Amino acid sequence: MHDDRRITEQRLDRFVRERILPAIYGRAIPLQLSSWDAPGEPVPAAEALRQVFTPQEPGAAWGKAWSTKWLRLQGEVPQDWGMTDSTTVEIIVDLGFNSDVPGFQCEGTAWRSDGSIIKAISPRNFHVPLKLLGGGHSVDFYVEAAANPDVAQGWSFAPTPLGDKATSGEEPRYRLGRIAIAELNETVWELNQDIWTLSGLMHELPMDMPRRHEILRALERMLDIMDPDDIAGTAAAGRAELTHVLSRPAYASAHELLATGHAHIDSAWLWPVRETIRKCARTFSNVVALMDEDPDFVFSCSSAQQMAWMKEFFPELFVRIREKVKAGQFVPVGGMWVESDTNMPGGEAMARQFVEGKSFFLNEFDIECQEAWLPDSFGYSGAIPQIVKEAGSRWFLTQKISWNKVNRMPHHTFAWEGIDGTRLFTHFPPVDTYNAELHGRELAHAQRNYRDHGRGTMSLVPFGYGDGGGGPTREMVAAAHRTADLEGSPKVRMGTARDFFTKAEAEYSNLPVWVGEMYLEMHRGTYTSQAKTKRGNRRSEHLLREAELWCATAAVRLGPAYSYPADELKRLWRLVLLQQFHDILPGSSIAWVHEDAERNYEAIARNLEDIINQAAQALVGEGDQQFLLNAAPHQRNGVPALGAAQATTPDSSVQLDELEDGYVLDNGIIRAVLNQDGLLTSLIDYASGRDAIAPGQAGNLLELFRDTPNEWDAWDIEEFYRRNVTPLTQADGVDVERSPAGVVVVVKRKVGASTITQRLTLDAGAASLGIATTVDWQEREKMLKIAFPLDVRADRSASETQFGHVFRPTHTNTSWEAAKFEICAHRWIHVAEPGYGVAVSNSSSYGHDVTRAVRADGGTTTTVRTSLLRSARFPDPEADRGSHTLEVSIRPGAAIADAVEEGYRTNLKPRFISGETPVEPLLSVSNPAIVVEAVKLAEDGSGDVIVRLYESLGERSTGFLTANFECSDASATDLLERPSEAPGVAVEEGPVVKLVLRPFQLVTLRLIR
Repeated sequence: MHDDRRITEQRLDRFVRERILPAIYGRAIPLQLSSWDAPGEPVPAAEALRQVFTPQEPGAAWGKAWSTKWLRLQGEVPQDWGMTDSTTVEIIVDLGFNSDVPGFQCEGTAWRSDGSIIKAISPRNFHVPLKLLGGGHSVDFYVEAAANPDVAQGWSFAPTPLGDKATSGEEPRYRLGRIAIAELNETVWELNQDIWTLSGLMHELPMDMPRRHEILRALERMLDIMDPDDIAGTAAAGRAELTHVLSRPAYASAHELLATGHAHIDSAWLWPVRETIRKCARTFSNVVALMDEDPDFVFSCSSAQQMAWMKEFFPELFVRIREKVKAGQFVPVGGMWVESDTNMPGGEAMARQFVEGKSFFLNEFDIECQEAWLPDSFGYSGAIPQIVKEAGSRWFLTQKISWNKVNRMPHHTFAWEGIDGTRLFTHFPPVDTYNAELHGRELAHAQRNYRDHGRGTMSLVPFGYGDGGGGPTREMVAAAHRTADLEGSPKVRMGTARDFFTKAEAEYSNLPVWVGEMYLEMHRGTYTSQAKTKRGNRRSEHLLREAELWCATAAVRLGPAYSYPADELKRLWRLVLLQQFHDILPGSSIAWVHEDAERNYEAIARNLEDIINQAAQALVGEGDQQFLLNAAPHQRNGVPALGAAQATTPDSSVQLDELEDGYVLDNGIIRAVLNQDGLLTSLIDYASGRDAIAPGQAGNLLELFRDTPNEWDAWDIEEFYRRNVTPLTQADGVDVERSPAGVVVVVKRKVGASTITQRLTLDAGAASLGIATTVDWQEREKMLKIAFPLDVRADRSASETQFGHVFRPTHTNTSWEAAKFEICAHRWIHVAEPGYGVAVSNSSSYGHDVTRAVRADGGTTTTVRTSLLRSARFPDPEADRGSHTLEVSIRPGAAIADAVEEGYRTNLKPRFISGETPVEPLLSVSNPAIVVEAVKLAEDGSGDVIVRLYESLGERSTGFLTANFECSDASATDLLERPSEAPGVAVEEGPVVKLVLRPFQLVTLRLIR
């Protein structure tokens, strides 16, 4: 037989494009339009519908960036339309869409005149069925049209002013398209779905497989039998010709795909939070309407915050959602407040993501999510398995790790072992997208790509337009039905994530194991971008710690005289958790988003400072004695952990020697030598007598790097940045100041258009040298780091993560190690050789790198760099420009325990208050290796005290927790404060809790009052 395959395929493509698609809607008549333009920010529907609408010209330009136009659509449906079995009537609304970028452009919401939502209007979902309008043949409804600009611009990563309302311009960005009543030919529509499914499958089958050619010839017969001049009249015959190939069952061994509807809606990204709220309403109204049409359709919704928005702003829609939850179609998943970043949030914040998310779903829907659902976060901390299990969940799902640039994850279904040894059943869908359309290409890729064939037989596919929302469409649901049992295709079954995990866990018991973090080999720049957002997060986390501690202490010590502000603390926690969304905290959003975040952080700080001051003043009373409030888990200046007392004064002072070529600062604990340019040429701790600084080199070295990633500017750092570096070795001036606590050396530098002032501080009694770097940052596409070349032969570094730390090699023996050229650490990073180490802590930085070199003298220099600032130009062209203060400290002769303590010291600044009475800590722990992370009152309002603690050193640690208040009993709980088994926890009389903890074990205790 002659090979005419390509000719037939070309014929099919053109026939679909020019004949079938235009025939889906037959007759159509335009609607009468009128409009009202919202003058500023969006308004509620009830307010918009009260406005005066004026005639609107069809096809007119509309919508300056971020504006809202309300359209009123009116008309009459001809009596004979939709009267056959194969036709229905719909309203089609084209706001000026580009169908290539759903979710990243203009969108609309259809509203009834009573203020209830109908469904969304979007580029690939632009129809409104007449039956949804209710009653008769009259058409009269409204469309709220949002002129969201396409900030992505084809993913060119070019700087754009569109991400800031102030610079986005006044010109209209869209032009109204076809807005009409149309008659939908359902047979033609079904035929189009048949062709789409079969053609997609055909193109994925090998050329030597008979099935491919069988499909081709069936499609060819369909083309032959149909009349191109009468598509509607011959569509049924065309479908009949395809029945045979559509009814052939799948192979018995075909891979099974559990397809769950999804809409990954970024809670902020290339749009502000206010627009996300509307995106959620559009998407969820679409989903509910689709559920009414198809009882098999199931949708997975992962963010409690987004549900909370619906409850607050769209209560009528929320009621409909609740009904679908009860029916088992709208399924909460994940159990987090938002799909947060997991690299940078602190331990308690990561725990609260689950506490707040799971509690919301339990309270509102009586649903407990069993899976953590994080398809798009930028790498996954090794602490996550324990946190997920402690929240009462069993499973974990991610997708983003498929973006690795160098190394491929070896498994798709596996046990993920966290830093404490907790193992979590984990799935990484081989479809490699969380926005699947269920096209044959995607289904075939999932089956080919799955790395666990022979052990597992199934994987999960989240389908629906995402990132900018939209969710599943009726076309996707049709594809799922057609591929449920289709020869040559994986078997697709719609269901819930719980369905998948339950079956997969039962069939695949001998799981391979992945140990430690799942590091994403991309988006490393997110550890540093948007420094003010990161500073706001770190500061908020520690203020919340202080607020809960002192409020709980006041509630216990003062009884009814003090009211614990539970509702306000919850509100502030939730606001902080929202900012930890994986495009806000990482600094990868438009300017508008980060401006909002910075305002939120300022408000959070004001509110928490007021709460802390009120609680603390109530505790100490009125008086003129000065007390140090020590919220840290370690003693400070003679004040016990978690208490308040008068601070002791160090026995010695700081000696300053001014040399011809620099300065020597000495407090009897450490000795720091600075040269005439303010570089740290020597740092000796007297306990070891060793110099931490490598011979002939200098610390406190600011380095300016070229920062021009290949793509994803705010997200990415490429390894080649290291090849272009300017060391800032010269100072413009050096001065010395005396502070009440010690000595400060002030160093001024200039680079490009930026000015830098550093304050190097050595206090009496301090074991570390503090360095505060204030920068008026005016650079573009540059990165600023501070380097410390250390005389330490370290083959690995330790970086703080949630409830512990993670080790990473300093060498690059393998491609996996080489890929970790930028790493994330929380409050500290530590490098050591046996018997000696150095800790570098920070107040708001997360990005670090550690390199090593062997010197000519045979010694090894291990260089620790903390990333201070970047200046990416997309998506925020003005990112990080302005003033910043970034603090680090360096502590020589430090063990891990010293690093842990130093991290708290750097982030919990001394807080003094005048009063009359010191404050005894609510509790004490006998072993400093066991760190108290949170003290608060119980969520249930009982007044019981909740204590969260963890083993911090990565070793087996034993100690006793003693309650210093009237306490009848104690028990272990999970993160949601429900009774739970906790190995190594035993309650003794007093009550005293004996703790025998494994490395990095996390424990939550309820102390019952």
